Amino acid sequence: MSPVHLTNGHTHSDTLQTESPPMETSPCSQQSFKPLLKKLVETPEYFTSSDLRTALVHVFTPGLLSPEHIGAFLTALHIHRVERRPESLAAAASILRERALKANVIDGDKDFVVDMVGTGGDGYNLFNVSTTAAIVAAGAGARVVKHGSRASTSSSGSADLLQALGVVFTPPSPPQSPGVPPTATPIPAIPFSFILAPHYHPALSYLAPYRKNLPFRTMFNVLGPLINPASPRGMVLGVAEPELGRPFAESLREGGVERALVVCGYERLDEISCAGPTHAWELRDGKITEQALTPQLFGLEPHPLVKVVGGDPAQNAETFRQVLNSGKDVPQECKPVMDFILMNASALLVVAGLAENYKDGVKIARDSIFEGKAWQAFETFKQSSAN
Repeated sequence: MSPVHLTNGHTHSDTLQTESPPMETSPCSQQSFKPLLKKLVETPEYFTSSDLRTALVHVFTPGLLSPEHIGAFLTALHIHRVERRPESLAAAASILRERALKANVIDGDKDFVVDMVGTGGDGYNLFNVSTTAAIVAAGAGARVVKHGSRASTSSSGSADLLQALGVVFTPPSPPQSPGVPPTATPIPAIPFSFILAPHYHPALSYLAPYRKNLPFRTMFNVLGPLINPASPRGMVLGVAEPELGRPFAESLREGGVERALVVCGYERLDEISCAGPTHAWELRDGKITEQALTPQLFGLEPHPLVKVVGGDPAQNAETFRQVLNSGKDVPQECKPVMDFILMNASALLVVAGLAENYKDGVKIARDSIFEGKAWQAFETFKQSSAN
């Protein structure tokens, strides 16, 4: 594949922002940041999403603010729970999208592109179900462009699993001259593709050292699902805290996502749980409705989470092969993991408009596995990554 320029630009979702225009054209300084920090600390109830946008412009200007300023800002956002407001999440996501390399998704305007991703942080260290379920859905006809990274709170992140399976991640080529954006291969029109987040979000890389020095998770730990450079039209998004469910659903709506399912297992799991009920917030036709999902709703029996615990990337890669590349002869010991995958793949197929309901989605997903279509979707992706 020939390289293509990736540019810093707005996605279609940025046009939905109703705040005042970005402040990038105004000079930034420590002195102009201090009133914003003072307002956030002393009167957080009056700290608006427009204020947050302006503050983040300062924060993401390299070398402008001291570590103390950035640490105080992130701490105040966290303590006053400003980071949990839907409008704050949407504003921060918009700022990050503006600073991201824009993905060139071939035929992205023609296809109903979907993604399946979680915020992480649930602490269960389960098998990589989102990545595997996304590939199963791709084998069933969905156009999936997954946004993910390496592990931060588990033993095996989505990128770790794919690398263990032989996938090659090629970073964007560095600019040849000042003012020229990095270049990278386009995202091909194949069933499943993957965007490695650090390659597309230099702003988050800049902030990483400051976040690591704090003893709590910041809003930037959970923003990943909202800033997929491919601008998916449909999403299944897992959160580890039920309090984030509606704010994330509202943020997806503000960001231009058309159909979505935000989920949180009753165990505070950022997936659809195979062990019992799952909180769910469905976004459809601009409306958000809350419901509870259970394994029975998918026509499947429940399995305790201990049956779907993951290992290191190599171990999870072997489980991936046993489930997706065994045809109908999936080992019996893998049945809990397969059911876990089927539930989550079904949800993505419903969001993609390829399944009428969750039981129908399970049937379609099972056929994708048994008929080898999921494995073929993976192999097609793997071959494209090597070119």
